[in-house]
Amino acid sequence: MKQISEWSVKVSALAGDGLLNERREIPLKRNKTLSIAIPASIVDDVYHLRDKTLMIGWIGRAASIFRVDEIIIYRDKSVEEQKDASRAIADVLTYMETPQYLRRRLIPMKPSLRYAGVLPPLRTPHHPTRRRFIDLYPGEFREGIVISSSDRRSLVDIGVERPAHIPGVKLPMKSRVTVQIVKLGKRIHGRIVDREDVKYYWGYRVIDFEGTLKTLLEKEDRRMVIATSRYGKDVGEVWDELKEGVNKFDGILVLFGAPTAGLYDIAKKENIELDKEVHFTLNFFRSQGTETVRTEEAVLGVLSILNLLLGD
Repeated sequence: MKQISEWSVKVSALAGDGLLNERREIPLKRNKTLSIAIPASIVDDVYHLRDKTLMIGWIGRAASIFRVDEIIIYRDKSVEEQKDASRAIADVLTYMETPQYLRRRLIPMKPSLRYAGVLPPLRTPHHPTRRRFIDLYPGEFREGIVISSSDRRSLVDIGVERPAHIPGVKLPMKSRVTVQIVKLGKRIHGRIVDREDVKYYWGYRVIDFEGTLKTLLEKEDRRMVIATSRYGKDVGEVWDELKEGVNKFDGILVLFGAPTAGLYDIAKKENIELDKEVHFTLNFFRSQGTETVRTEEAVLGVLSILNLLLGD
């Protein structure tokens, strides 16, 4: 039998109509945070909302594959001009991150979500496919929505036939919470935990920054900032420097440009010298065979390389 390392756990659960021994390695959180920042114009050159939705979906999918903790949307044109575009991107990414059994009650339908049906599923640990009481196990974490609340206890829908009972806690109605199952019997007994305390990868946060690249960089002092550009240094040439730099910071923030304007173009328009504002400007696509690399393609490629750098 394969040994369980400190960075993974094996979960056995009953699923389906019979006894299914489902063994799944659940990735734990890294000890460093990983964030990405994308511009609000990433889909400006795509004209149909269905195609825009799908492209944003692939960014959310890539972020989840490589355990991104935070997706930031910054404005690369007029802050007011991109208000609606930025919110629409945030709507789609938030919808994706929300477990399926909570979406209808937590997220009101709006024009930006008209084609949400084309979005790829995330299948992250907080998107369980097990939806029966019999499939639960003590210690499991589930996302839920508060459906009843009093001074004596709160009831939370966690996506199975019965709600979880949270004794002695009055929670805001219709709020999203993270529940850890404590005991199973006729009732599901649980406790509320901070999602940051869940030891597994528990999805990404979405931040509609409402500011420019310059404003975003002015706020950075605890993360190592990496700008991506075909005009940057080859990532292989500075690999050792990157490994050394990671240990000095709490996390990494990776900046991406837009299909119609790279980071150098965006920085020039904002009167900032990109190389002086970031720790590294790197080319992750050596000898690329296409004239350009789209943002959704860049996110997947860059994160796959940085995954090797960060390890577990």
